[in-house]
Amino acid sequence: MITQFLLRGFDRKIVAVLFVLLAIGVLVPASNLLLSPENPLHVPTYAMSLFGKYLCYALLALALDLVWGYCGILSLGHGAFFALGGYAMGMYLMRQIGSRGVYGDPVLPDFMVFLNWKELPWFWHGFDMFWFAMLMVVVVPGLLAFVFGWFAFRSRVNGVYLSIITQAMTYALLLAFFRNDMGFGGNNGLTDFKDILGFSIQADGTRAALFAATALFLALCLAIASGIVSSKFGKVLVGVRDAESRVRFLGYRVEHIKLFTFVVSAMMAGIAGALFVPQVGIINPGEFGPGNSIEVVIWTAVGGRGTLIGPIIGAVLVNFGKSVFTGAFPEIWLFALGGLFIAVTLFLPRGIVGTIQHRFKARQAMKAARDAESGIDSDTKIQPAE
Repeated sequence: MITQFLLRGFDRKIVAVLFVLLAIGVLVPASNLLLSPENPLHVPTYAMSLFGKYLCYALLALALDLVWGYCGILSLGHGAFFALGGYAMGMYLMRQIGSRGVYGDPVLPDFMVFLNWKELPWFWHGFDMFWFAMLMVVVVPGLLAFVFGWFAFRSRVNGVYLSIITQAMTYALLLAFFRNDMGFGGNNGLTDFKDILGFSIQADGTRAALFAATALFLALCLAIASGIVSSKFGKVLVGVRDAESRVRFLGYRVEHIKLFTFVVSAMMAGIAGALFVPQVGIINPGEFGPGNSIEVVIWTAVGGRGTLIGPIIGAVLVNFGKSVFTGAFPEIWLFALGGLFIAVTLFLPRGIVGTIQHRFKARQAMKAARDAESGIDSDTKIQPAE
């Protein structure tokens, strides 16, 4: 039943993107590990890690598109779910350092020794086990989304008011995680990771495996999101986006529909954060910054919200442009980003993929109308007498 549910959303475009993601997840690591650096097809480790970071951002944009593009919830707090997933992974990586830290404490991370902590806080227990940490990657963001959504959606908070309180939630977490007494490393965050699952985190093989895992999870989450929006539930979801009062009048519990989608989206964002941290080597409270959540909205809008594929493309393109322009023109990058969002809003309101789909459908409709007209004309012609 679950397989049938997921396969309903596998139209040709989704299948094509899934194959591309899986191919990238295999070919890029293979190129890095198997080809010599002199080979023109060799992908350097730094480039593979950089593109792996783009894929993490793509997964985050996909998570936002599920709630914004299909449910009409403009969340400005998805950076919080991303950061919480990253901190869960970072806590596991810190526990793996053990006595190899600067202060040589086998249990306490270096920042706790520096701050004169005497024992490990209760919420750090269990993070020395990989399975527990990975469970927390989805449970913590999902639980926060459930509690937040339960009160917000039952109170029928919508529109700009919901966007404001999601950003307020993110900012509150930013301030909390900056405090040294919270036990998460304060403003320095968590860093100096050594290994993951016993493998050196700096080794090319580990980097390649992390890249492959990122591509795999992006494909998996795309398949899940496609299955959701293409099911009967997905039709109701779009109805909530376009006419919430009418859907409520028909007897649907709109708050439950929104809550389910919001929690699933938060879990996807948590997975993106967990994959992001070992590839960049650090997680700090800056990831909670409201600006990060706004950037995710820009990626989704540029690619085309409500398309699933568009946000993936938008996240990769915008972040690639960011990498290029911050090196060439670091002073004007933020102005360029704001200008990009304004230009997309004015000239490409459906985004890149949304505009292409709209024009394709318009051409198909015109072709069908011409065919129908020519069919009518041929039927109404006077046939010659025999």
